Amino acid sequence: SIRDLLRSKEPPGETPVCKLYRFQTEDHRWLLVREQMSETPLSFSLPKQLLSALIREHTDRVAEVKALGDLSPHWDGLRHDAVTHSLQLIGCYQQTQAELHCLSTASCFKASSSKSDRHLQFIPTNLHSQRMEVTGPGSVWYEVITFGAPADHHQAFKHGGLKRLSVCVGVVSRRSFAFSSAPFSRDESCRAKRLLAAAAQLQPLVFGLAEQLLSVSMEVDPNRLQDVLDDLREQVSADPNTHTANRKADESDSLPPSLQTSLFIQALNDDLVKVALQDMNSRAGSGSSHLHGNGTWVNVGKSLDCITAMVERLQERQKFLSSLPAASPSSFSSSSSSSWQEQLLPLVVTLRDCVREAVTTARAAMTFVVLQGAVAATVARGPTQIVQRRHAVFSQGLSAIVCGFMLKLFGGLEDPEFLQQLLSVGILAQFEGLLSTYGEELGMLEDMEVGVADLSSLAFAITEAQSERPDDLQPTLTGAWGDFVVEVPLPSESFRSLPEELKAGRLIRVEPVLFNIGINQHQSLELKSPNFFIHRSLLDLLSSLDRSIEAKKRKNVEVLWLAASVCRKVNGVRLTSCKSAKDRTAMSVTLEQCMILREQHTLSQQQFSSALDNMRRDGCRTENVQKNIGTRKFAFSSVQLLTFPKLYRPPDGSYG
Repeated sequence: SIRDLLRSKEPPGETPVCKLYRFQTEDHRWLLVREQMSETPLSFSLPKQLLSALIREHTDRVAEVKALGDLSPHWDGLRHDAVTHSLQLIGCYQQTQAELHCLSTASCFKASSSKSDRHLQFIPTNLHSQRMEVTGPGSVWYEVITFGAPADHHQAFKHGGLKRLSVCVGVVSRRSFAFSSAPFSRDESCRAKRLLAAAAQLQPLVFGLAEQLLSVSMEVDPNRLQDVLDDLREQVSADPNTHTANRKADESDSLPPSLQTSLFIQALNDDLVKVALQDMNSRAGSGSSHLHGNGTWVNVGKSLDCITAMVERLQERQKFLSSLPAASPSSFSSSSSSSWQEQLLPLVVTLRDCVREAVTTARAAMTFVVLQGAVAATVARGPTQIVQRRHAVFSQGLSAIVCGFMLKLFGGLEDPEFLQQLLSVGILAQFEGLLSTYGEELGMLEDMEVGVADLSSLAFAITEAQSERPDDLQPTLTGAWGDFVVEVPLPSESFRSLPEELKAGRLIRVEPVLFNIGINQHQSLELKSPNFFIHRSLLDLLSSLDRSIEAKKRKNVEVLWLAASVCRKVNGVRLTSCKSAKDRTAMSVTLEQCMILREQHTLSQQQFSSALDNMRRDGCRTENVQKNIGTRKFAFSSVQLLTFPKLYRPPDGSYG
């Protein structure tokens, strides 16, 4: 059941591979150690959700820029580029989605031999949760997520990875597109779309009331004329202090036309319009008409004031004529109706011209905002191959970090300090890389660096599951690129025990960091026994980490040990990667487990090397090798291992 699942702190997945050991401590007690390795359905479920979200996002973008109507040749060219870019991604992602859909619904694993397969581009390689339970006395769990370094092996690394490619794209984008110094946010783009919709309603509303004013003027009815004038003033110059100004922008779609118009009028003097107009007029060779917003609504207000003043004079004149005793009502009515319309007509024409100019200016400014956002989110990010590469790398890291977060959450549901930490500072995700800076692995590292950085835009939210069925307990991805939220459902009983802020949907931010030290035959180093960090404070560990990073020592793996210790100290998510998470990762994970046993559970010094060899010869990581390449031997050669640090070498007979 799910309650048993939460008690064991294990997220949904396959039946784990387990190995049991018994080691002696310094004080001659016995430690019972359970090593456990599990696949996770998140390997496929989250990439599928990401693909769907990206398809929706680009489909919406195509629709929104197509809805802008006729544009100048320059802007229409930008729109065409953005639409073409989005359609290419949509087509590619739909094809990938269809291919993934054809796979078994039970698929949870991508082998290292499949890391270059195109249809598995978004799937993390060899993703597993590696966990260790230590009993004696009490019971405690330790975990690390292992997966192949998030990288796009399908496109390979002939021209490097994302970091190098992104630099080239950034230079080209700055040369090709004259964007504003401060790109508009997604909220501003959404507001611009709402204002465009309001602008489309404003002009016919005002023009209709203006025509009605002229028509009513023929009736020589002061009261009726005043009613129409009041309606016109409400549409054109709504008081920004009224309740409509206090409505949220995202409620505007449900407002009646007059109130939507009021929101539009108030926004015309907003900084969004002003900045957009300034950017438009500063663009060189853009083909824009150098529109200026200054004075547009001032002119509308003045023309409306003139109409108001004229109506007041006409009303006063009517009262005066009506008070004359010898006057003929019919002659007064006939001359007044003709006179009223003749005197109001030029003022109404002026009002229409001013409104037309203001609407044109506002539409141009908001069109610029929407188009700029579309271009910045498409062609400005580079060719579709680079954008797709970035999405694929992010997808691989996404599955891994969500798996790690769920483990931490399940394990900390009864820890008030951990839950408060989630509220106050979020969750640390510490990525450990073992990639070299030679050949293809440099490209992988460049992919991984950008992918880890992109995960900083991710957030988690905890929700209440509709039921305890497995499908209702799977995490779901919402939002758009740069603003994704992963919703993690909990059973009602567990959800009710959470702090109120978490139950209310407070977002939990992710703080990802990457430490990479290459470990292979190209980057050898001499290494003695590790400096254990028993009972050291967090501040002490951080100081040591700073010193270790700044040290001139080449390829200092102590950086990795210190970073891992800091991560565990703050209840962070630990993730370890090499090229395929198969060989070097196995050496790192087993070393970390034995270091934990030594640091936290006083494993005897004499048994440290024995424990390390046992885990590498008979432990879960040999099963991992078997799953990937069909043999239980690590893919190292004797010559290669001569250059490895001693603590990263497998025992004789376990490689070849």
